[in-house]
Amino acid sequence: MRFISGPRQIGKTTIARNFLHRHNLDDLYFNWDLREVRDRFIHDPYFFETQIYDSQASAKSVWACLDEIHKMPKWKNILKDYFDKFENAARFIVTGSARLDWFRKSGDALTGRYFLFHLFPLSLSEATGHPLPVPESEETAEDFIEQRISRVRYEQDLLQQLLNYSGFPEPFIRASDRYFRRWQRDMVDQIIRDDVRDLTRIIETENIASLIIRLPERIGSPLSLNALREDLNVSYTAVKNAISALQLTFVVFLISPYSRNISRALKKEKKCYFFDWTRCPTPASRFENYVAVELKTLIELWNDGGLGVLELFYVRTKDGKETDFLIVREGKPWCLLEAKLSDGPVENHHHRHAKALGGIPVIQLTQEPKVVKRSKGNIYRISASRFFS
Repeated sequence: MRFISGPRQIGKTTIARNFLHRHNLDDLYFNWDLREVRDRFIHDPYFFETQIYDSQASAKSVWACLDEIHKMPKWKNILKDYFDKFENAARFIVTGSARLDWFRKSGDALTGRYFLFHLFPLSLSEATGHPLPVPESEETAEDFIEQRISRVRYEQDLLQQLLNYSGFPEPFIRASDRYFRRWQRDMVDQIIRDDVRDLTRIIETENIASLIIRLPERIGSPLSLNALREDLNVSYTAVKNAISALQLTFVVFLISPYSRNISRALKKEKKCYFFDWTRCPTPASRFENYVAVELKTLIELWNDGGLGVLELFYVRTKDGKETDFLIVREGKPWCLLEAKLSDGPVENHHHRHAKALGGIPVIQLTQEPKVVKRSKGNIYRISASRFFS
């Protein structure tokens, strides 16, 4: 089975249905949000069995899509049953807005029966029609950086379109201010009404809406749950559960601080970023959030593709000296990255962090166009419109 997990309205259903259509399997798409599908399941758990065996006559491989089935009670047992019964007859695509990868931690009913893939907002590379970069297994960070800047390509207009309208396909393609404002407002209502209530035990969902309003001003800074608790006038547990709900429904993701080999490093407070970076109120925080999503997308692509184990951190010492992002590959620091609106010299503390982490390269990504500079010590200053395109 193939699990496809990602934010609401990111295109999971579209991709699955287009895949089925190319293989003449349109009738094997089942949306478990629909009462009709759930009623058919109650009447007959194998209601699509005849369609699967009939499709074998015309299709080389039979695929069926079970959209949002994870909202069903005991959904993992249902999928295990389907896998065991139809293992030699069909393959399944399972899609959903919630964190399917979170549920796998709660049991092993599906172990060995599926691969998980993530679908995130459009990257600049995808918006330009180019494949996302994939490093070779033995490729160093320096080799990867040189490969990224070897192409003289600045996609500044598309970068600005992403910054203005997000990487969610529909508002990005429409590029309309009026449509985008309506879409963004409705998205919050849908997440709270259709996802949070269905997938969590949180009853006071107004806390979720309040949190979505308060979080953007904290983008780029260590997240204090106690400060949020005081702002919202709720308990610490309520704030913690609300943050978990926003992670579960792919509204936000968290990045932990990296402390090994960094003296006086922060060890606890995480940083929070939105998958929809347009919620950030200032150009600087929006650009940093955009870079965070680009890096999150690359890392999950590499992990999903079996290229190794990569993780995303940030580095911050107790005196406030911070480097925005650190990529760790196979447990070892690989590359530091800093997001800056304007080009300028790389600050000294980034050099110190790189040296402490084993002399790894530092990339300062800027929103300015036509910037590519390299200095001693593997220090790079690169336009985001070139590095990510």
